[in-house]
Amino acid sequence: MRIGIIGSRTYQNKRKIREMIFKLKNEFTNNLEIVSGGCHDGADRYAKKYALELDCKYTEFNPAHTQRNLYSALHDAYYGKEYAVKWFFQRNKMLAQYVDYLIAFMETNSSGTINTIKEARKKGKKVVIMT
Repeated sequence: MRIGIIGSRTYQNKRKIREMIFKLKNEFTNNLEIVSGGCHDGADRYAKKYALELDCKYTEFNPAHTQRNLYSALHDAYYGKEYAVKWFFQRNKMLAQYVDYLIAFMETNSSGTINTIKEARKKGKKVVIMT
C-alpha cells in the first residue's frame, strides 16, 4: 500500500505524524510504502523521519531543482534543474498519481498541499486531511 504523507511546511505536530505512521505500519506491516514530497520542513520532514525510524519503505518525490537522493522516486535526469515553481506542481501531480491513498497534515492553507489534494482527488484517490 503506497500512502502519501504530505502537508504544509509549517506543520509541527510530529506526534500526530508518528502515531499515524505507527498505526499504518501495524495495519499493513511490510506492505507499507510511505511516500512524501521531500521538503526539509514540516509534514514532509516528519513523514521521512518516522517512516525511516519505524523501518517502513520510504519513497520521495523531491522537486526537480533539488539533487537526487537515496529515496528519490525519479531518474537522475529529472533532478538538478533551475528552481521554478512549476517543478513543485509537476512533482505534486506525479506523487498523487503514484500513491494509493493520501494523508495531508495541515495547520494553515498551503498552496502545494492543496494542489496535491486536488490532483489526488482528480485521480480518484482517497484523501484524508488531518489538522
